[in-house]
Amino acid sequence: MNLPPFASITTVRLILGDQLNHQHSWYDETREDVLYVFAELFEEVGYVKHHVQKICAFFLAMQRFSEALAGKGHKVLHLTLDDTQSVKGADQLLTVLADFYGANQVHYQRPDEYRLVAQLRALDLPRVLITEYDTEHFFLPFEELPGHFQAGKAHRMEPFYRKLRKKLDILMDHDSPLGGKWNYDATNRRKLKPGDLPLIPTPLIFDNHVGDILQRLNRHQVSFIGVSKDTLALPADREQSLALLEYFCEFALTKFGDFQDAMTHKSDKSWSLFHSRLSFSINIKLLHPKEVIDAVVNAFHSNPDIDITQVEGFVRQILGWREFVRGIYWANMPNYAEMNALNGTRPLPGYFWTGDTHMNCVSQAVHQSLEHGYAHHIQRLMVTGVFGLITGINPDELDQWYLGIYSDAIEWVELPNTRGMSQFADGGIVASKPYAASGNYINKMSDYCKDCQYNVKEKTTAQSCPFNALYWDFMIRHRQKFERNPRVNVVYRNWDRFDEDTKRLTLGRARDYLINIEQL
Repeated sequence: MNLPPFASITTVRLILGDQLNHQHSWYDETREDVLYVFAELFEEVGYVKHHVQKICAFFLAMQRFSEALAGKGHKVLHLTLDDTQSVKGADQLLTVLADFYGANQVHYQRPDEYRLVAQLRALDLPRVLITEYDTEHFFLPFEELPGHFQAGKAHRMEPFYRKLRKKLDILMDHDSPLGGKWNYDATNRRKLKPGDLPLIPTPLIFDNHVGDILQRLNRHQVSFIGVSKDTLALPADREQSLALLEYFCEFALTKFGDFQDAMTHKSDKSWSLFHSRLSFSINIKLLHPKEVIDAVVNAFHSNPDIDITQVEGFVRQILGWREFVRGIYWANMPNYAEMNALNGTRPLPGYFWTGDTHMNCVSQAVHQSLEHGYAHHIQRLMVTGVFGLITGINPDELDQWYLGIYSDAIEWVELPNTRGMSQFADGGIVASKPYAASGNYINKMSDYCKDCQYNVKEKTTAQSCPFNALYWDFMIRHRQKFERNPRVNVVYRNWDRFDEDTKRLTLGRARDYLINIEQL
């Protein structure tokens, strides 16, 4: 590895691709003896097959951040794949750099991924002091997580969310929730009607050129998925991230809560709708969750067209769910990544990589994901997630798919969402019931079913929606596990009312669908 000369370096500081926090205390002081290192590493692009736009976004954001630091007078080393060909991972890189520059200290910010924490904490360099720092990003300090989360224990987001709302005084009226209710989820389920479609704002996208990065990926034969584009729509730096936040507050927040769970394919803006699309910027730390929530709450107080139901729904995603799944992840790793409570073993169907399926809902969700590296939470949970759950897909394969295809996916946030919330593979640590559903839910929240070759109203015929029969097959397969669950037992009472022919035909149809799953 050819390294540029830097004189008098005592300290090497590693910055990972999801640690682009401009406000970190590291940068309060400019020191001539400190070298900040950014590195494109083959290990990080290869541990799962990533979406090409995800790789480009991370690499470009790292480049922009390194340039910003250098512009402020810090010593910066930015290494591309061309430079790191001989290096496997971050630990080996730090070993090489400390030796080359004669540094007696190595600093890193604690990774948000168990794999990297284990790797860096195992690093042992002779005569070099290795120090771990906090990322200074989350609301809840890392050392406080054990006070809220215990391994193997069921936890629920709602009480945790309320506790944080009180602690941080967010959307509070003294000791009571602003508006009189803690949660407006029941009002966040409006379906988009034809008259609503013109209201969808044109998404703010960016024209970030990544042609040189694509050439680098191809030159090094990096394997990836998704649609490759010379320009990247995602924000790549703090300025663009702040612009996207401002745009969301001004143009999308007025209807965000109403249509938070809605889906459509009748608009050229179907992929973005009223969603903020800030998750990438927040997860790589270009934006702090506090400044995002502050901006949204300030918009609420200054704009009479924004009501509490829109704002609370958004705050719940950031303050509630995001902080919650982080706690679940760190309390339960590494065992969490191997949980398979429902014994899913089926391989992921091929159309998850192409979108070529007759099921319009799955086709829309997958094609959109391949095109943009993005899908909103309901598409992930209630379309591809439900399909994976009711067909018994191996959660390992689903984890790899979600982690790879979405630009905002980092294991700490992806794993509890997929293995826990979506697949119930953790046995109920995250969710109180499995998020199984028939085609009725998708029909209620979208217009997908109207243009599908399958009939969402049927469950036994050859034209019936696969979700219908597969849902009942899933529930009957796991009856012993779920029939005493108070949130689910009504399902079994309904099933028991069916006549025997309906039961037989429904389960027979499900068996046919499972046998021919690749042809659905």
